[in-house]
Amino acid sequence: MDLLHQYADDDPDSPNQNPNSPDSSPPHLLPGRSGAPTVDDTMLALSVTSTSSLSRPIDPTQHAVAFNPTYDQLWAPIQGPSHPYAKDGIAQGMRNHKLGFVEDAAIEPFLFDEQYNTFHKFGYAADPSASAGYNYVGDLDALRDNNAISVYNIPQHEQKKRRIEAKKKKEENKEDDDSGGEEKEEIENPASETWLLKNKKSPWAGKKEGLQGELTEEQKKYAEEYAKKKGEEKSGFGGEKAEVVQDKSTFHGKEERDYQGRSWIAPPKDAKASNDHCYIPKRLVHTWSGHTKGVSAIRFFPRYGHLILSASMDTKVKIWDVFNSGKCMRTYMGHSKAVRDICFSNDGTKFLSAGYDKNIKYWDTETGQVISTFATGKIPYVVKLNPDEDKQNVLLAGMSDKKIVQWDMNTGQITQEYDQHLGAVNTITFVDNNRRFVTSSDDKSLRVWEFGIPVVIKYISEPHMHSMPSISLHPNANWLAAQSLDNQILIYSTREKFQLNKKKRFAGHIVAGYACQVNFSPDGRFVMSGDGEGKCWFWDWKSCKVFRTLKCHEGVCIGCEWHPLEQSKVATCGWDGMIKYWD
Repeated sequence: MDLLHQYADDDPDSPNQNPNSPDSSPPHLLPGRSGAPTVDDTMLALSVTSTSSLSRPIDPTQHAVAFNPTYDQLWAPIQGPSHPYAKDGIAQGMRNHKLGFVEDAAIEPFLFDEQYNTFHKFGYAADPSASAGYNYVGDLDALRDNNAISVYNIPQHEQKKRRIEAKKKKEENKEDDDSGGEEKEEIENPASETWLLKNKKSPWAGKKEGLQGELTEEQKKYAEEYAKKKGEEKSGFGGEKAEVVQDKSTFHGKEERDYQGRSWIAPPKDAKASNDHCYIPKRLVHTWSGHTKGVSAIRFFPRYGHLILSASMDTKVKIWDVFNSGKCMRTYMGHSKAVRDICFSNDGTKFLSAGYDKNIKYWDTETGQVISTFATGKIPYVVKLNPDEDKQNVLLAGMSDKKIVQWDMNTGQITQEYDQHLGAVNTITFVDNNRRFVTSSDDKSLRVWEFGIPVVIKYISEPHMHSMPSISLHPNANWLAAQSLDNQILIYSTREKFQLNKKKRFAGHIVAGYACQVNFSPDGRFVMSGDGEGKCWFWDWKSCKVFRTLKCHEGVCIGCEWHPLEQSKVATCGWDGMIKYWD
Protein backbone atom coordinates (compact mmCIF):
# COMPACT_ATOMS: atom_id res chain seq x y z
CA MET A 1 0.00 0.00 0.00
CA ASP A 2 2.83 2.33 0.81
CA LEU A 3 4.21 1.79 -2.64
CA LEU A 4 0.84 2.69 -4.23
CA HIS A 5 0.63 5.83 -2.16
CA GLN A 6 4.13 6.78 -3.12
CA TYR A 7 3.35 6.29 -6.79
CA ALA A 8 0.19 8.50 -6.43
CA ASP A 9 2.19 11.27 -4.75
CA ASP A 10 4.70 11.35 -7.58
CA ASP A 11 2.00 11.68 -10.29
CA PRO A 12 1.59 15.35 -11.36
CA ASP A 13 -2.01 14.87 -12.65
CA SER A 14 -3.17 13.45 -9.36
CA PRO A 15 -5.62 15.64 -7.41
CA ASN A 16 -3.71 14.92 -4.22
CA GLN A 17 -0.96 17.16 -5.46
CA ASN A 18 -2.78 20.32 -4.40
CA PRO A 19 -2.83 20.56 -0.60
CA ASN A 20 -5.33 23.38 -0.67
CA SER A 21 -7.84 21.31 -2.55
CA PRO A 22 -10.98 20.44 -0.67
CA ASP A 23 -10.86 16.86 -1.95
CA SER A 24 -7.34 16.23 -0.56
CA SER A 25 -6.88 13.81 2.30
CA PRO A 26 -5.47 14.90 5.64
CA PRO A 27 -1.57 15.02 5.90
CA HIS A 28 0.45 11.77 6.48
CA LEU A 29 2.16 11.21 9.83
CA LEU A 30 4.66 8.58 8.45
CA PRO A 31 7.37 9.35 5.88
CA GLY A 32 6.58 8.66 2.27
CA ARG A 33 9.53 6.33 1.65
CA SER A 34 10.07 2.87 3.13
CA GLY A 35 12.57 2.63 6.03
CA ALA A 36 12.98 -1.19 5.73
CA PRO A 37 16.66 -2.52 5.50
CA THR A 38 18.06 -3.54 2.14
CA VAL A 39 18.05 -7.22 1.44
CA ASP A 40 21.33 -9.10 0.33
CA ASP A 41 20.46 -10.37 -3.14
CA THR A 42 23.26 -12.99 -3.00
CA MET A 43 21.90 -14.64 0.11
CA LEU A 44 18.42 -14.42 -1.43
CA ALA A 45 19.71 -16.04 -4.61
CA LEU A 46 21.49 -18.79 -2.63
CA SER A 47 18.38 -19.46 -0.62
CA VAL A 48 16.36 -19.73 -3.80
CA THR A 49 18.86 -22.01 -5.59
CA SER A 50 18.51 -25.71 -5.33
CA THR A 51 20.73 -27.98 -3.27
CA SER A 52 22.54 -29.17 -6.43
CA SER A 53 23.91 -25.63 -7.04
CA LEU A 54 25.40 -25.60 -3.54
CA SER A 55 27.90 -28.27 -4.58
CA ARG A 56 29.27 -26.16 -7.45
CA PRO A 57 33.03 -25.43 -6.94
CA ILE A 58 34.22 -21.90 -6.26
CA ASP A 59 35.69 -19.96 -9.13
CA PRO A 60 39.49 -19.84 -8.52
CA THR A 61 39.62 -16.34 -10.04
CA GLN A 62 37.26 -15.02 -7.33
CA HIS A 63 39.17 -13.01 -4.69
CA ALA A 64 36.49 -12.79 -1.98
CA VAL A 65 33.94 -15.35 -0.78
CA ALA A 66 30.85 -13.86 0.90
CA PHE A 67 29.68 -17.11 2.52
CA ASN A 68 31.11 -20.18 4.22
CA PRO A 69 31.80 -22.77 1.50
CA THR A 70 31.84 -26.45 2.23
CA TYR A 71 34.96 -28.69 2.02
CA ASP A 72 33.65 -30.27 -1.19
CA GLN A 73 33.21 -26.86 -2.78
CA LEU A 74 36.76 -25.82 -1.85
CA TRP A 75 38.49 -28.96 -3.15
CA ALA A 76 36.22 -29.98 -6.03
CA PRO A 77 38.02 -30.22 -9.41
CA ILE A 78 37.07 -27.72 -12.04
CA GLN A 79 35.06 -29.40 -14.78
CA GLY A 80 34.57 -28.48 -18.40
CA PRO A 81 35.89 -25.61 -20.49
CA SER A 82 35.01 -22.97 -17.91
CA HIS A 83 38.74 -22.64 -16.95
CA PRO A 84 41.20 -22.56 -19.87
CA TYR A 85 44.28 -23.36 -17.75
CA ALA A 86 42.94 -26.39 -15.94
CA LYS A 87 42.24 -28.92 -18.64
CA ASP A 88 43.53 -31.75 -16.44
CA GLY A 89 41.12 -30.82 -13.64
CA ILE A 90 43.77 -29.40 -11.28
CA ALA A 91 43.10 -26.00 -9.81
CA GLN A 92 45.55 -23.29 -10.89
CA GLY A 93 46.62 -22.69 -7.31
CA MET A 94 47.45 -26.38 -6.86
CA ARG A 95 49.74 -26.57 -9.92
CA ASN A 96 53.49 -26.49 -9.15
CA HIS A 97 54.80 -28.25 -12.25
CA LYS A 98 54.05 -27.97 -15.95
CA LEU A 99 52.57 -31.48 -15.80
CA GLY A 100 50.41 -30.83 -12.75
CA PHE A 101 50.89 -31.11 -9.02
CA VAL A 102 54.02 -32.82 -7.69
CA GLU A 103 54.20 -33.86 -4.07
CA ASP A 104 57.42 -33.58 -2.07
CA ALA A 105 58.69 -36.98 -0.99
CA ALA A 106 61.16 -37.52 1.84
CA ILE A 107 63.78 -39.87 0.30
CA GLU A 108 67.54 -40.02 0.86
CA PRO A 109 69.68 -39.01 -2.16
CA PHE A 110 71.58 -42.32 -1.95
CA LEU A 111 68.38 -44.36 -2.03
CA PHE A 112 67.05 -42.34 -4.94
CA ASP A 113 70.32 -42.80 -6.91
CA GLU A 114 70.30 -46.51 -6.12
CA GLN A 115 66.77 -47.02 -7.46
CA TYR A 116 67.35 -44.69 -10.41
CA ASN A 117 70.52 -46.52 -11.52
CA THR A 118 68.96 -49.93 -10.84
CA PHE A 119 66.01 -49.07 -13.05
CA HIS A 120 68.28 -47.91 -15.88
CA LYS A 121 70.53 -50.99 -15.59
CA PHE A 122 68.08 -53.81 -14.83
CA GLY A 123 64.69 -52.31 -15.75
CA TYR A 124 63.03 -52.45 -12.31
CA ALA A 125 62.94 -50.32 -9.17
CA ALA A 126 61.18 -50.18 -5.81
CA ASP A 127 57.84 -48.43 -5.93
CA PRO A 128 58.16 -45.24 -3.82
CA SER A 129 54.39 -44.93 -3.33
CA ALA A 130 54.09 -48.32 -1.65
CA SER A 131 52.97 -47.78 1.93
CA ALA A 132 54.27 -51.10 3.28
CA GLY A 133 56.48 -53.90 2.04
CA TYR A 134 58.52 -53.87 -1.18
CA ASN A 135 56.46 -53.37 -4.31
CA TYR A 136 58.37 -53.08 -7.55
CA VAL A 137 57.64 -51.43 -10.86
CA GLY A 138 59.19 -52.24 -14.21
CA ASP A 139 60.46 -55.52 -15.67
CA LEU A 140 59.36 -58.22 -13.20
CA ASP A 141 61.10 -61.00 -15.18
CA ALA A 142 64.44 -59.25 -14.75
CA LEU A 143 63.55 -58.77 -11.11
CA ARG A 144 63.23 -62.54 -10.65
CA ASP A 145 66.38 -63.34 -12.65
CA ASN A 146 68.53 -60.94 -10.59
CA ASN A 147 66.97 -61.84 -7.21
CA ALA A 148 65.83 -58.22 -6.86
CA ILE A 149 69.38 -56.91 -6.32
CA SER A 150 70.25 -53.29 -6.92
CA VAL A 151 73.37 -51.95 -8.63
CA TYR A 152 74.95 -51.25 -5.25
CA ASN A 153 74.40 -54.77 -3.90
CA ILE A 154 76.79 -56.53 -6.30
CA PRO A 155 80.28 -57.04 -4.76
CA GLN A 156 83.30 -56.01 -6.82
CA HIS A 157 84.61 -59.55 -7.26
CA GLU A 158 81.14 -60.67 -8.31
CA GLN A 159 80.99 -57.97 -10.96
CA LYS A 160 84.42 -59.00 -12.27
CA LYS A 161 83.38 -62.65 -12.27
CA ARG A 162 80.24 -61.83 -14.20
CA ARG A 163 82.17 -59.85 -16.80
CA ILE A 164 84.62 -62.73 -17.31
CA GLU A 165 81.80 -65.25 -17.57
CA ALA A 166 79.92 -63.10 -20.07
CA LYS A 167 83.05 -62.64 -22.16
CA LYS A 168 83.76 -66.38 -22.07
CA LYS A 169 80.23 -67.19 -23.07
CA LYS A 170 80.37 -64.72 -25.91
CA GLU A 171 83.62 -66.23 -27.23
CA GLU A 172 82.21 -69.77 -26.97
CA ASN A 173 79.11 -68.76 -28.89
CA LYS A 174 81.28 -67.14 -31.51
CA GLU A 175 83.41 -70.27 -31.85
CA ASP A 176 80.29 -72.40 -32.11
CA ASP A 177 78.93 -70.15 -34.82
CA ASP A 178 82.23 -70.16 -36.74
CA SER A 179 82.95 -73.85 -36.41
CA GLY A 180 82.24 -74.92 -39.96
CA GLY A 181 83.99 -77.64 -41.95
CA GLU A 182 86.63 -75.46 -43.61
CA GLU A 183 87.31 -73.41 -40.48
CA LYS A 184 87.79 -76.59 -38.46
CA GLU A 185 90.45 -77.65 -40.90
CA GLU A 186 92.15 -74.23 -40.59
CA ILE A 187 92.23 -74.52 -36.80
CA GLU A 188 93.92 -77.92 -37.10
CA ASN A 189 96.32 -76.77 -39.84
CA PRO A 190 99.58 -75.33 -38.27
CA ALA A 191 100.28 -73.36 -41.47
CA SER A 192 97.07 -71.33 -41.16
CA GLU A 193 96.73 -67.96 -39.45
CA THR A 194 93.85 -69.23 -37.32
CA TRP A 195 96.06 -71.95 -35.81
CA LEU A 196 98.82 -69.40 -35.11
CA LEU A 197 96.39 -67.05 -33.36
CA LYS A 198 94.96 -69.89 -31.28
CA ASN A 199 98.33 -71.37 -30.32
CA LYS A 200 100.50 -68.24 -30.06
CA LYS A 201 102.85 -68.10 -27.06
CA SER A 202 104.92 -65.48 -25.32
CA PRO A 203 108.53 -65.11 -26.61
CA TRP A 204 109.70 -66.22 -23.16
CA ALA A 205 107.41 -69.25 -22.98
CA GLY A 206 109.21 -72.53 -22.37
CA LYS A 207 112.60 -70.98 -21.62
CA LYS A 208 112.52 -71.76 -17.90
CA GLU A 209 111.68 -75.41 -18.19
CA GLY A 210 114.19 -76.59 -15.64
CA LEU A 211 116.70 -75.32 -13.10
CA GLN A 212 119.96 -73.96 -14.49
CA GLY A 213 122.95 -76.16 -13.96
CA GLU A 214 126.59 -75.25 -13.19
CA LEU A 215 128.01 -72.12 -14.85
CA THR A 216 130.76 -72.65 -17.33
CA GLU A 217 134.16 -71.00 -16.85
CA GLU A 218 133.34 -68.42 -19.51
CA GLN A 219 130.02 -67.56 -17.84
CA LYS A 220 131.70 -67.22 -14.43
CA LYS A 221 134.32 -64.88 -15.88
CA TYR A 222 131.63 -62.74 -17.52
CA ALA A 223 129.59 -62.61 -14.27
CA GLU A 224 132.63 -61.43 -12.29
CA GLU A 225 133.39 -58.70 -14.82
CA TYR A 226 129.78 -57.57 -14.80
CA ALA A 227 129.64 -57.43 -10.98
CA LYS A 228 132.89 -55.45 -10.90
CA LYS A 229 131.54 -52.97 -13.44
CA LYS A 230 128.31 -52.57 -11.45
CA GLY A 231 130.32 -51.94 -8.28
CA GLU A 232 132.27 -49.17 -10.00
CA GLU A 233 129.06 -47.53 -11.14
CA LYS A 234 127.64 -47.59 -7.60
CA SER A 235 130.81 -46.10 -6.12
CA GLY A 236 130.04 -42.77 -7.79
CA PHE A 237 131.44 -42.91 -11.29
CA GLY A 238 127.96 -42.49 -12.79
CA GLY A 239 128.21 -45.14 -15.45
CA GLU A 240 131.46 -43.86 -16.98
CA LYS A 241 134.37 -46.21 -17.16
CA ALA A 242 136.81 -44.37 -14.90
CA GLU A 243 140.34 -45.37 -14.03
CA VAL A 244 140.53 -46.41 -10.39
CA VAL A 245 143.49 -44.57 -8.88
CA GLN A 246 145.06 -45.71 -5.66
CA ASP A 247 145.41 -42.92 -3.11
CA LYS A 248 149.07 -42.24 -2.50
CA SER A 249 151.40 -39.42 -1.63
CA THR A 250 155.11 -38.71 -2.11
CA PHE A 251 157.22 -36.55 0.22
CA HIS A 252 159.96 -34.59 -1.59
CA GLY A 253 161.64 -32.78 1.36
CA LYS A 254 164.76 -33.80 3.23
CA GLU A 255 162.99 -35.01 6.33
CA GLU A 256 159.47 -34.95 7.67
CA ARG A 257 160.59 -33.82 11.14
CA ASP A 258 163.51 -31.61 12.15
CA TYR A 259 165.97 -32.18 15.00
CA GLN A 260 163.47 -30.72 17.49
CA GLY A 261 160.73 -33.09 16.33
CA ARG A 262 158.67 -30.38 14.63
CA SER A 263 156.62 -31.38 11.59
CA TRP A 264 157.50 -30.01 8.17
CA ILE A 265 154.12 -28.21 8.03
CA ALA A 266 154.71 -26.38 11.34
CA PRO A 267 154.84 -22.61 10.77
CA PRO A 268 158.03 -20.71 11.65
CA LYS A 269 157.86 -19.13 15.09
CA ASP A 270 159.00 -15.74 13.88
CA ALA A 271 156.32 -15.54 11.15
CA LYS A 272 154.37 -12.32 11.67
CA ALA A 273 153.16 -9.40 9.60
CA SER A 274 155.99 -7.02 8.69
CA ASN A 275 153.66 -3.99 8.47
CA ASP A 276 149.98 -3.19 8.11
CA HIS A 277 150.31 -1.38 4.80
CA CYS A 278 150.13 -3.37 1.55
CA TYR A 279 152.03 -2.49 -1.62
CA ILE A 280 151.57 -3.55 -5.23
CA PRO A 281 154.27 -6.05 -6.33
CA LYS A 282 156.58 -5.10 -9.19
CA ARG A 283 158.90 -8.00 -9.95
CA LEU A 284 159.00 -11.78 -10.17
CA VAL A 285 160.94 -13.38 -7.30
CA HIS A 286 160.24 -17.12 -7.72
CA THR A 287 158.63 -19.67 -10.06
CA TRP A 288 157.34 -23.07 -8.98
CA SER A 289 157.23 -25.49 -11.90
CA GLY A 290 156.33 -29.12 -11.46
CA HIS A 291 152.84 -29.56 -12.84
CA THR A 292 152.69 -31.04 -16.32
CA LYS A 293 149.37 -29.34 -17.16
CA GLY A 294 147.60 -26.11 -16.25
CA VAL A 295 147.16 -25.11 -12.61
CA SER A 296 143.51 -24.51 -11.72
CA ALA A 297 143.76 -23.16 -8.13
CA ILE A 298 146.27 -22.09 -5.47
CA ARG A 299 145.78 -21.56 -1.70
CA PHE A 300 148.23 -20.20 0.89
CA PHE A 301 148.57 -22.01 4.22
CA PRO A 302 146.07 -20.33 6.62
CA ARG A 303 147.34 -17.38 8.72
CA TYR A 304 151.05 -17.97 8.02
CA GLY A 305 151.45 -18.58 4.28
CA HIS A 306 154.73 -20.49 4.64
CA LEU A 307 153.35 -23.18 2.29
CA ILE A 308 151.24 -22.90 -0.85
CA LEU A 309 148.91 -25.63 -2.12
CA SER A 310 148.18 -26.04 -5.84
CA ALA A 311 145.62 -28.10 -7.78
CA SER A 312 146.32 -29.02 -11.37
CA MET A 313 144.72 -30.52 -14.43
CA ASP A 314 147.37 -33.26 -14.35
CA THR A 315 145.24 -34.88 -11.57
CA LYS A 316 147.81 -34.02 -8.87
CA VAL A 317 147.77 -31.70 -5.86
CA LYS A 318 151.15 -30.33 -4.74
CA ILE A 319 152.29 -28.30 -1.75
CA TRP A 320 155.30 -25.99 -2.07
CA ASP A 321 157.64 -24.28 0.37
CA VAL A 322 157.44 -20.46 0.28
CA PHE A 323 159.90 -19.15 2.89
CA ASN A 324 162.96 -21.41 2.65
CA SER A 325 163.87 -23.79 -0.19
CA GLY A 326 161.00 -22.86 -2.52
CA LYS A 327 160.66 -26.50 -3.60
CA CYS A 328 157.79 -28.96 -3.80
CA MET A 329 157.35 -30.59 -0.39
CA ARG A 330 154.66 -33.23 -1.11
CA THR A 331 152.55 -34.52 -4.00
CA TYR A 332 149.06 -35.93 -3.38
CA MET A 333 147.80 -38.42 -5.99
CA GLY A 334 144.27 -39.75 -5.68
CA HIS A 335 142.20 -38.30 -8.49
CA SER A 336 141.84 -39.90 -11.91
CA LYS A 337 140.87 -36.65 -13.64
CA ALA A 338 141.70 -32.94 -13.37
CA VAL A 339 141.40 -31.37 -9.93
CA ARG A 340 138.90 -28.49 -9.90
CA ASP A 341 139.09 -26.94 -6.41
CA ILE A 342 140.96 -27.14 -3.10
CA CYS A 343 140.23 -25.81 0.39
CA PHE A 344 142.33 -25.80 3.60
CA SER A 345 140.88 -26.41 7.06
CA ASN A 346 141.29 -23.53 9.56
CA ASP A 347 144.54 -24.89 11.02
CA GLY A 348 145.93 -26.11 7.67
CA THR A 349 146.51 -29.67 8.91
CA LYS A 350 143.89 -31.01 6.48
CA PHE A 351 142.52 -29.98 3.12
CA LEU A 352 139.82 -30.90 0.62
CA SER A 353 140.23 -31.56 -3.09
CA ALA A 354 137.46 -31.84 -5.70
CA GLY A 355 138.08 -33.46 -9.06
CA TYR A 356 136.30 -34.07 -12.34
CA ASP A 357 136.33 -37.78 -11.44
CA LYS A 358 133.28 -36.86 -9.26
CA ASN A 359 135.16 -37.46 -6.01
CA ILE A 360 135.84 -35.15 -3.06
CA LYS A 361 138.82 -36.25 -1.00
CA TYR A 362 139.75 -35.14 2.51
CA TRP A 363 143.53 -35.28 2.95
CA ASP A 364 145.90 -35.12 5.88
CA THR A 365 148.37 -32.39 4.82
CA GLU A 366 151.31 -33.78 6.78
CA THR A 367 151.11 -37.53 6.04
CA GLY A 368 149.35 -37.38 2.65
CA GLN A 369 146.76 -39.97 3.67
CA VAL A 370 143.16 -39.76 2.47
CA ILE A 371 140.98 -39.51 5.58
CA SER A 372 137.69 -39.92 3.68
CA THR A 373 136.13 -39.72 0.23
CA PHE A 374 132.74 -38.27 -0.65
CA ALA A 375 130.76 -38.60 -3.88
CA THR A 376 127.23 -38.14 -5.19
CA GLY A 377 127.86 -39.25 -8.76
CA LYS A 378 128.03 -35.61 -9.94
CA ILE A 379 131.02 -33.33 -10.54
CA PRO A 380 131.85 -31.04 -7.57
CA TYR A 381 132.72 -27.55 -8.84
CA VAL A 382 133.50 -25.96 -5.47
CA VAL A 383 134.25 -27.32 -1.99
CA LYS A 384 134.22 -25.39 1.24
CA LEU A 385 134.54 -26.15 4.97
CA ASN A 386 132.46 -24.18 7.44
CA PRO A 387 134.90 -21.58 8.86
CA ASP A 388 133.55 -21.90 12.43
CA GLU A 389 135.98 -23.73 14.69
CA ASP A 390 133.24 -25.96 16.08
CA LYS A 391 131.95 -26.84 12.57
CA GLN A 392 135.17 -27.94 10.91
CA ASN A 393 133.56 -31.32 10.24
CA VAL A 394 130.90 -29.76 7.95
CA LEU A 395 131.64 -29.87 4.24
CA LEU A 396 129.70 -27.95 1.58
CA ALA A 397 130.07 -28.81 -2.10
CA GLY A 398 128.51 -27.09 -5.12
CA MET A 399 127.66 -29.76 -7.67
CA SER A 400 127.07 -29.91 -11.41
CA ASP A 401 123.46 -31.04 -10.80
CA LYS A 402 122.47 -27.60 -9.38
CA LYS A 403 122.63 -28.70 -5.73
CA ILE A 404 124.76 -27.66 -2.78
CA VAL A 405 125.34 -30.81 -0.74
CA GLN A 406 126.26 -30.70 2.96
CA TRP A 407 128.12 -33.60 4.58
CA ASP A 408 129.02 -34.39 8.16
CA MET A 409 132.55 -35.69 7.68
CA ASN A 410 132.54 -37.51 11.02
CA THR A 411 129.71 -39.80 9.95
CA GLY A 412 130.07 -39.51 6.17
CA GLN A 413 126.32 -38.81 5.88
CA ILE A 414 124.65 -36.12 3.76
CA THR A 415 122.92 -33.89 6.31
CA GLN A 416 121.39 -31.27 4.00
CA GLU A 417 120.80 -30.44 0.35
CA TYR A 418 120.28 -26.88 -0.87
CA ASP A 419 118.39 -27.32 -4.13
CA GLN A 420 117.16 -24.05 -5.65
CA HIS A 421 119.66 -23.12 -8.37
CA LEU A 422 118.84 -23.67 -12.03
CA GLY A 423 122.42 -24.32 -13.13
CA ALA A 424 125.72 -25.78 -11.88
CA VAL A 425 126.93 -24.13 -8.64
CA ASN A 426 130.25 -22.28 -9.01
CA THR A 427 131.04 -20.59 -5.68
CA ILE A 428 130.23 -20.77 -1.96
CA THR A 429 131.15 -17.78 0.24
CA PHE A 430 130.38 -17.54 3.98
CA VAL A 431 129.19 -14.14 5.29
CA ASP A 432 127.62 -12.62 8.43
CA ASN A 433 129.86 -14.40 10.95
CA ASN A 434 129.38 -17.67 9.02
CA ARG A 435 125.65 -17.71 9.75
CA ARG A 436 124.87 -17.34 6.05
CA PHE A 437 126.50 -18.15 2.77
CA VAL A 438 126.22 -16.78 -0.77
CA THR A 439 126.28 -19.04 -3.83
CA SER A 440 126.61 -18.22 -7.51
CA SER A 441 125.66 -20.42 -10.40
CA ASP A 442 125.56 -20.83 -14.16
CA ASP A 443 121.93 -19.64 -13.95
CA LYS A 444 123.34 -16.06 -13.65
CA SER A 445 121.95 -15.51 -10.18
CA LEU A 446 123.17 -15.06 -6.62
CA ARG A 447 121.34 -16.77 -3.76
CA VAL A 448 121.79 -16.21 -0.05
CA TRP A 449 121.09 -19.06 2.38
CA GLU A 450 120.91 -19.48 6.14
CA PHE A 451 123.40 -22.18 7.06
CA GLY A 452 121.56 -25.46 7.65
CA ILE A 453 118.23 -24.22 6.21
CA PRO A 454 117.62 -25.09 2.54
CA VAL A 455 115.48 -22.01 1.86
CA VAL A 456 116.76 -19.01 -0.10
CA ILE A 457 116.52 -15.84 2.01
CA LYS A 458 117.68 -13.53 -0.78
CA TYR A 459 117.55 -14.07 -4.52
CA ILE A 460 119.51 -11.69 -6.77
CA SER A 461 118.88 -11.95 -10.50
CA GLU A 462 118.73 -9.10 -12.99
CA PRO A 463 118.41 -9.19 -16.79
CA HIS A 464 121.81 -7.52 -17.17
CA MET A 465 123.61 -10.01 -14.91
CA HIS A 466 126.10 -12.56 -16.20
CA SER A 467 127.45 -15.71 -14.60
CA MET A 468 129.83 -15.08 -11.68
CA PRO A 469 132.37 -17.92 -11.43
CA SER A 470 134.44 -16.36 -8.63
CA ILE A 471 133.46 -14.43 -5.49
CA SER A 472 135.72 -13.10 -2.74
CA LEU A 473 134.97 -11.50 0.64
CA HIS A 474 136.48 -8.13 1.56
CA PRO A 475 138.71 -8.20 4.71
CA ASN A 476 136.19 -6.00 6.58
CA ALA A 477 133.47 -8.60 5.70
CA ASN A 478 131.06 -5.87 4.53
CA TRP A 479 131.48 -6.39 0.78
CA LEU A 480 131.62 -9.17 -1.78
CA ALA A 481 133.61 -8.87 -5.01
CA ALA A 482 132.06 -10.94 -7.81
CA GLN A 483 133.89 -11.65 -11.06
CA SER A 484 131.28 -11.16 -13.77
CA LEU A 485 131.80 -12.71 -17.20
CA ASP A 486 131.00 -9.42 -18.93
CA ASN A 487 134.56 -8.27 -18.08
CA GLN A 488 133.90 -6.44 -14.84
CA ILE A 489 134.02 -6.99 -11.09
CA LEU A 490 130.79 -6.12 -9.24
CA ILE A 491 130.57 -5.25 -5.54
CA TYR A 492 127.66 -6.43 -3.37
CA SER A 493 126.92 -5.52 0.24
CA THR A 494 126.81 -8.33 2.81
CA ARG A 495 124.20 -6.46 4.86
CA GLU A 496 120.57 -7.55 5.02
CA LYS A 497 119.64 -6.36 1.52
CA PHE A 498 122.75 -7.63 -0.33
CA GLN A 499 122.49 -4.66 -2.66
CA LEU A 500 124.73 -3.97 -5.64
CA ASN A 501 127.10 -1.07 -4.99
CA LYS A 502 126.70 0.88 -8.21
CA LYS A 503 129.49 3.31 -7.33
CA LYS A 504 132.12 0.58 -7.28
CA ARG A 505 132.86 -1.24 -10.52
CA PHE A 506 136.24 -2.59 -11.59
CA ALA A 507 136.83 -3.12 -15.32
CA GLY A 508 139.48 -3.15 -18.02
CA HIS A 509 140.47 -6.83 -17.95
CA ILE A 510 139.23 -9.56 -20.33
CA VAL A 511 137.78 -12.55 -18.44
CA ALA A 512 134.85 -13.57 -20.65
CA GLY A 513 134.74 -17.36 -20.70
CA TYR A 514 137.27 -17.91 -17.88
CA ALA A 515 136.68 -18.42 -14.15
CA CYS A 516 139.52 -16.09 -13.14
CA GLN A 517 139.85 -15.66 -9.40
CA VAL A 518 139.27 -12.24 -7.78
CA ASN A 519 140.95 -11.34 -4.48
CA PHE A 520 141.72 -8.56 -2.01
CA SER A 521 144.89 -7.34 -0.33
CA PRO A 522 144.92 -8.11 3.45
CA ASP A 523 144.36 -4.41 4.28
CA GLY A 524 141.47 -4.15 1.78
CA ARG A 525 143.04 -1.27 -0.20
CA PHE A 526 143.50 -3.20 -3.45
CA VAL A 527 141.44 -5.51 -5.62
CA MET A 528 143.22 -7.95 -7.93
CA SER A 529 142.25 -10.43 -10.61
CA GLY A 530 143.80 -12.54 -13.33
CA ASP A 531 142.55 -12.37 -16.90
CA GLY A 532 142.34 -14.39 -20.10
CA GLU A 533 145.53 -12.86 -21.55
CA GLY A 534 147.85 -13.91 -18.72
CA LYS A 535 147.86 -10.56 -16.92
CA CYS A 536 147.26 -9.80 -13.26
CA TRP A 537 145.31 -6.58 -12.68
CA PHE A 538 145.40 -4.37 -9.56
CA TRP A 539 142.73 -1.71 -8.82
CA ASP A 540 142.50 0.85 -6.04
CA TRP A 541 139.48 0.03 -3.82
CA LYS A 542 138.49 3.65 -3.16
CA SER A 543 138.88 5.21 -6.61
CA CYS A 544 138.20 1.99 -8.65
CA LYS A 545 141.07 2.97 -10.97
CA VAL A 546 143.56 0.51 -12.44
CA PHE A 547 146.72 0.74 -10.35
CA ARG A 548 148.99 -1.73 -12.16
CA THR A 549 148.98 -4.69 -14.55
CA LEU A 550 151.59 -7.46 -14.60
CA LYS A 551 152.14 -9.87 -17.47
CA CYS A 552 152.35 -13.08 -15.45
CA HIS A 553 151.64 -16.11 -17.65
CA GLU A 554 151.52 -17.40 -21.19
CA GLY A 555 147.82 -18.04 -21.66
CA VAL A 556 145.22 -17.63 -18.94
CA CYS A 557 146.11 -16.31 -15.47
CA ILE A 558 143.40 -18.25 -13.62
CA GLY A 559 144.27 -17.66 -9.94
CA CYS A 560 145.91 -15.06 -7.72
CA GLU A 561 146.45 -14.97 -3.94
CA TRP A 562 147.86 -12.25 -1.71
CA HIS A 563 150.26 -13.49 0.95
CA PRO A 564 148.59 -13.26 4.40
CA LEU A 565 151.72 -11.94 6.22
CA GLU A 566 154.13 -10.48 3.65
CA GLN A 567 151.84 -7.73 2.43
CA SER A 568 153.64 -6.86 -0.79
CA LYS A 569 153.87 -10.43 -2.13
CA VAL A 570 151.41 -12.10 -4.48
CA ALA A 571 151.24 -15.62 -5.98
CA THR A 572 149.66 -16.26 -9.38
CA CYS A 573 148.94 -19.44 -11.32
CA GLY A 574 148.05 -20.07 -14.94
CA TRP A 575 147.22 -22.64 -17.54
CA ASP A 576 150.88 -22.76 -18.56
CA GLY A 577 151.48 -25.00 -15.51
CA MET A 578 153.48 -22.35 -13.61
CA ILE A 579 153.00 -20.81 -10.17
CA LYS A 580 154.77 -17.44 -9.83
CA TYR A 581 155.63 -15.39 -6.77
CA TRP A 582 155.76 -11.60 -7.10
CA ASP A 583 157.18 -8.93 -4.80
